[in-house]
Order: sequence, then C-alpha cells, then structure tokens
Amino acid sequence: MKKILVTGGAGYIGSHAVVELYQAGYQPVIVDDFSNSQESVLAGIEAILGTAVPFYRVDCADEAALRGVFAAEAGIAGVIHFAAFKAVGESVLKPLAYYRNNLDSLLALLAVMPEFGVKSLVFSSSCTVYGIPDALPVTEATPTKKATSPYGATKQMAEDILTDVAAAGGPRTILLRYFNPIGAHASARIGELPLGVPNNLVPFITQTAAGIREKLTINGSDYDTVDGTNVRDYIHVVDLAKAHVVAVRRLLDAVGADQVETFNVGTGHGNSVLEVVHAFEQASGQKLNYSLGPRRAGDVPAIYADATKAANVLGFKTETSLADSLASAWKWQQTLTDKK
Repeated sequence: MKKILVTGGAGYIGSHAVVELYQAGYQPVIVDDFSNSQESVLAGIEAILGTAVPFYRVDCADEAALRGVFAAEAGIAGVIHFAAFKAVGESVLKPLAYYRNNLDSLLALLAVMPEFGVKSLVFSSSCTVYGIPDALPVTEATPTKKATSPYGATKQMAEDILTDVAAAGGPRTILLRYFNPIGAHASARIGELPLGVPNNLVPFITQTAAGIREKLTINGSDYDTVDGTNVRDYIHVVDLAKAHVVAVRRLLDAVGADQVETFNVGTGHGNSVLEVVHAFEQASGQKLNYSLGPRRAGDVPAIYADATKAANVLGFKTETSLADSLASAWKWQQTLTDKK
C-alpha cells in the first residue's frame, strides 16, 4: 500500500478522504493538531475501516516536527494538504491568524517534501480564488479576481506559491478548487464537526433542527439571485473525497505532462440558501426556525462550477443528490445528539 500523508486528516474533508484512500488501496498517514478538529474523529475512521490509521499530532507549520513525521514514515509517495483555517467570515475578523496558519503550513511542507524525495502533492484549494466572477458557471479558465476574504486570499497565494515551486523543480501538483462540501459518511461515524458556533450553512441547519440553535439567520436576502439569498454549489463530502483519490492516482501513475493541473470539483449546479433550507425540511421532515438577516462580510453573491474538465480529464463526476446529502447530514446530527 503506497503511503499518502494527509495533513488535516482529522478534519471534515480530510477524514472522509482518509477513508476513501484506504478503501482504494492506499495507506493514509494522518497529521493533525486538532486546532480545528476533534480527536474523536480518529475513532470514527477506525470504526469504518476496522483498523487504526497512523496518526501524528503535529502542527504543520512546525517544520522540524513535520520532518520527524516524514522520517518516521519512510516511503511516503504523495501528500494531500488539507490543513488550513477555512471560515470566510472568521478570516475577515482574524486575518493575521489565517495568513500565518494557511501559508506557513504550506511553506513548511514544501521545504520538507524534497528532503524525502516526495514529488506528488494534491492541494485543497477553493472556489473563493475566483472572487466575484463576471459570469457563471466558473471554469478553470475563469480569471481569478481579488479575493473577498483573507481566507480566499490565502488560497490564491498558495496556488501562486505552488505554481512557482513546481516550475523550479518542485512537486507535481494538482490544485482541486472545490465548492461547498456538505453531508456525512453513510455510516454516520464521521461528518462535519464544527467547534463552537458553525460557520457553514448545513451544520447550522442541522443544529437548529436538533434544538441546539434557537434559529438560523440567513446572511443576506437582497442579492441578485433567484430568491435574494446566496447561491452555492453543494457537493457531498464523500464525492469530494473520491476526487482526491482520483487526483492521487493520476499523480502517482504519472498521467499528464503538466507540472501543475487545476480542476473544479463541484456538481455543476447552484442552489440558493433558501432552496437548501427547503430541501432539508423535505429530506428530514423537520420544520426549521429561520429568519432573513443582513449580509455577511466576505461572502460572494453566487458561484457554482463548470465541472466539465474534471469529468473529461479525471473521469470524475459527483454521484449524490442534494436531498441525499442533506439526509446524511441530518443522520449524522442525530448520531451526535444521541451521544450526548
């Protein structure tokens, strides 16, 4: 089994990618410091796979500690780099924390990888690199514009860093620009696990339905969209995790000639916040208490993917409907509630 280092592997997307990697015949190695995740996720992964996955509690910005992981796990074939702070709204309030964490962790990783001959990297990028696009859907050729948040700016900077380093003989890299992951593993053993008040829509919806939050306030109702609320491309997290496996396989099999390749990973369809709320109510049978509130700083009015390139080049397409994604999120929330 080829070893794949997964930074942020105890996080939401990372944990699902770890499961998919193992089931595809790879040996994932998790690095996480639980700054934005919980240790209980490791038990969930083990319950799904029936085996423990190698784990190192390390801050990815700590170059020496990261070097120790590579030394301990001889023969790492590639890396998926998830480790980053990820909340748009929080990044507006704490820009320095985002620039330090998201860029320092990448720079440390790029410094250590060549010392151990690791030449393949999948990077967790984001549709936020497009800023506020002039036309929808966005393709990989859509110009990147000024980011609307420090989080988006860190992803733009990271892409530039990776492109420059690859051109100078650094690792071959696949940039996955993904859209809005939602849902949970079918087993309900792992799912989105926000620390404190959720920054993302769906866990706020499920916590409201479960009575943990009194009310969902929708941020903005006067956008130029179908119903005035933000439009996003909501992709099931397991589908997204599978895209990472496809990307790893492409790199390790040396398919394609470009040092850096970029792919949108989304459904190719946009849904408004109100559409998601109503779809959740239908999928769960729960009536939500919600109201319309002011816009949130850093939010883009509407964005969704043109997923043609991923389909044609990677052979990747999403499989899970919005309704099924939301049903899995509700099942996960019920599991969390039952544990309390």
